[in-house]
Amino acid sequence: MSNTSEHHKQVLSSDDLIALFKRSRKHSIDLIANLSPEDCQAQSMEDASPAKWHLAHVTWFYELMLLKPFENQFSYWNPQFAILFNSYYNGVGDKHPRNKRGLITRPSMEEVLAWRKNIDKRVTELLRKESSSELRWLLKLGIQHEQQHQELLLTDINHLFSHNSLYPAYFLNNTETCSTTDEFHWIKGVSGLVDIGYKGDEFHFDNETPKHSALNQTHSIGSRLVNNSEWLHFIEDGGYQDFTWWLDEGWTWLQTKSIDSPLYWSQDEESLRYRFSLYGRSLLDMHAPVSNISYFEADAFARWASKNISEYAGARLPTEFEWEAFAELKSKSSTDMFDKVWQWTSSNYVPYPGYVPWQGVAGEYNGKFMVNQMVLRGSSCYTPKGHSRITYRNFFPTHARWQMTGLRLAKN
Repeated sequence: MSNTSEHHKQVLSSDDLIALFKRSRKHSIDLIANLSPEDCQAQSMEDASPAKWHLAHVTWFYELMLLKPFENQFSYWNPQFAILFNSYYNGVGDKHPRNKRGLITRPSMEEVLAWRKNIDKRVTELLRKESSSELRWLLKLGIQHEQQHQELLLTDINHLFSHNSLYPAYFLNNTETCSTTDEFHWIKGVSGLVDIGYKGDEFHFDNETPKHSALNQTHSIGSRLVNNSEWLHFIEDGGYQDFTWWLDEGWTWLQTKSIDSPLYWSQDEESLRYRFSLYGRSLLDMHAPVSNISYFEADAFARWASKNISEYAGARLPTEFEWEAFAELKSKSSTDMFDKVWQWTSSNYVPYPGYVPWQGVAGEYNGKFMVNQMVLRGSSCYTPKGHSRITYRNFFPTHARWQMTGLRLAKN
């Protein structure tokens, strides 16, 4: 496979890379420690995947991307797994239907875990023998890929558990610390020509490049994320019942799906508001950032806030270029640019000027999704530590809200 590995200088030793690989693989297993085999098998909707499938898919990735092209006398653990656990890579063959991943009762979890151990051993042995920049780059990609699925595993379990009237908690101890009482104020954004995109020697995805100039008009950005108290005001003011604030497609989506609040919100007979998370069902924390909202909802809230909250006059969603320039300026002093919620921007997910996707099968990783998606920036409380960065571009369709998605406001 030929790709852009020459753009990533190799500064880690093989032992360091092996340690990173093992740590990442162990973390995935740690994530299922509190789950039963039944928890790991179920699929709650087409967009979500069973935990067992996530564990198998990231293992498939190493088998197909590293071992097959580089291992002497390569052989599959099971050739049929190449179909069962392929996600969207057309270049490597057929795929099992996405909406039927929960029906893959065989292989068992026991066999998936045995397969993982086999692949882990072989990847480690290969890296000790082979030191090409291509292999080392692919290993870094594999680690980053598994980190993405670690976050997906958590958000998919959250969605699955939300359908259970027992309100099961994934985390045994409630250590959720997203709440803040910081007052809102506007901060002058970075205007004029700004440098956007990644340029450096560490791993990054192809959609973060090339580094280029973008023009930001004069603007301000909110000092903190929009919180649940402000969102409740939106609800109580009839925000979900007034078409005025909604894009036409969003209004149709809202009515078709009977949406009247963020995902995982509920209300009891005494009108108390609750939210379900991986910590179980708890009273709504009014000072925590709102999460699990779609782009449609984020955009509608900004329009409503602009007209109904005096200090938010002119509010809108920031562009991804405004967000990145602001993060570059504030990331060391702001506490909620990362690790709280992914933040919707008004930017379509499109290639940067001069974008060149990776070559080979890895070229399917990002580029082919650059249509009908919106960019999110930052990271969430479920994102593995060290995975995100200022130039990281997450993306989802406008209706998606099972991820930890929230918003920060901007204005002209």
